[in-house]
Amino acid sequence: METNLLSSMNTTTIDINDTIAAIATAHGVGSIAIIRLSGSRAIKIASKITKLQEFTPRHAYLKKLYNSKDELLDESLVIYFKGPYSFSGEDIIEFQCHGGLVLAQQILETTLSFGARLAEPGEFSKRAFFNGKIDLSEAEAIAQMIEAKSEDAVKILARQMKGSLREYIESSRDELIHALAYSEVSIDYAEEDLPQDIIDQLIARIDALKKKLEKTLFASKSRAGLMQGFKVSIVGKPNVGKSSLLNALLNYERAIVSDIAGTTRDTIEEEVRVGTHLIRIVDTAGIRDASDEIERIGIERSIEAIEHSDIVIALFDNSRAIDEEDRRIIELVERYKDEKDIQVIVNKSDLETLFDHSALPFDEILLINSKDDVSALIKNLETIMDSKNISDEIMLISSRQIDAVNATLSNLRESIDPLEDQELEIFSFHMNEAIKALNSITRPYDNEEMLDKMFGSFCLGK
Repeated sequence: METNLLSSMNTTTIDINDTIAAIATAHGVGSIAIIRLSGSRAIKIASKITKLQEFTPRHAYLKKLYNSKDELLDESLVIYFKGPYSFSGEDIIEFQCHGGLVLAQQILETTLSFGARLAEPGEFSKRAFFNGKIDLSEAEAIAQMIEAKSEDAVKILARQMKGSLREYIESSRDELIHALAYSEVSIDYAEEDLPQDIIDQLIARIDALKKKLEKTLFASKSRAGLMQGFKVSIVGKPNVGKSSLLNALLNYERAIVSDIAGTTRDTIEEEVRVGTHLIRIVDTAGIRDASDEIERIGIERSIEAIEHSDIVIALFDNSRAIDEEDRRIIELVERYKDEKDIQVIVNKSDLETLFDHSALPFDEILLINSKDDVSALIKNLETIMDSKNISDEIMLISSRQIDAVNATLSNLRESIDPLEDQELEIFSFHMNEAIKALNSITRPYDNEEMLDKMFGSFCLGK
C-alpha cells in the first residue's frame, strides 16, 4: 500500500480478466509485508513460487518462496481465498513475508514474471464492486477507514461497510419508485386524472422523504470533522496569547512567542489528538489594521481559516482594556456563531483584570492562563467534538455522496408543482432524475469515468 493517495487512474490498458498483484502493506520496514494476487491465474502463479500444487481455501501454509530463476527468496505464510468467497470475488493468494523494502518488491516482481500484472490503485476494490461483493458506499467506507481521524469515525465507517447506508438509500429509492409508479400508470391512461387524495398522499410522501434527506445532509455536513479531523482556529488581536495557547495545546514550542505585535504573520497549522479525536489547530495572524502588505495577507488568511474551521477559539486579553481591535474580533466571531462552534476565552487570568467581561455578547466565557493550564479548554473541545457523533444516524462520508443527495433534493423540490398541476410527464422526469441521483451513491453502472476516478484515489493494493 502506498502512503500517498493517487488522484487518477489510467484504464486504457486495463483488462478486468488479468491476474493482478500488489504490495498491500504500507511502504517501509515492518515485521511483515503482504503481497496480494487476485484473478483466475492466482493459484497457478502461486504454485510456481511455492512449488505447492494444491491449496486448501483459508488454510495457512508455511512455504519457501522461489523466484523465476529458482532462487530462494523467503519462507512465508501463504493463504488462499477461493472466489467468489473472497474480498474481490476472485481467487486471491496472499504471501505474508518478512517485512522489508527489498524482499516484498522481489516477491512482487516474481509474481509479475510469472504472468501477473501490477494492480492499479483501488483495482482490488473495483473488482469487488463489479463482482457484486460491495457497493460504492461500502467501497468508500473501506477507503476512508484507512484515513480515519477518530474512533467515532471508525464506528461510523464500520457500520457503513456492513451496508447501513445502502439500506438507507434503498428504502429512500423505494419511496420514489412508488410515487413514479402512480405517475406512469396515469400517463398510460391519459384520459384519467390522478384523484386529489392520491396527489395529496404523494406530496406527503415526497415531503417526508425530503425532510429525511435534508436531516441527513445537515448532520453529515456538521459532523464532517469526524471523518477529516476537526479544524480549530485561534483568533484574536495581536499579543493576546494565541501562539502561547497553540504551544500549550501541542505541549511543545511550535510558535514563536514575543511581545512584539505581528510576530505571527501567517497561519500556523498543526495536528494534535484530543480525547478520541484528531484536530488540526490553526494559529492565525493577529487581526488588526495591518501595517504592511505581508501582514495584510496574513490577516486575510486568518479570516479564511475561520470560514473553513469547525470550531473557533476567540481569544481576549484579561490584562488589557477592550478596544476597537477586540470589537472587530467580536463582530467577526458573531458573524459565524450560527454556523460554527465558538469557544470564547479570556486569557492571562493571572494578571490584573482590566478587560470588561460583560462586553462579550456570549453565554459561556472561559477564563484561563495559557502558560499555566489549558485543561479546561481541552475538556470543552472534547465535549464539543463528542457531541457531533449521533451513533444511530446515517452519515454521508464524501462530497460525492453529498452532491448526489443535493441533486435528489433539487429534483424533489422541482417535482411538486408539476404534480399539483397534473403535469405528470414532468413529474415523472424529476422522479427518474432523483432515483438516478440516489442510485449513484451505491451502484452507478452507467458512469465508468466516475468509477475510475473514485477507485483511482484508493491506495495501491486495496
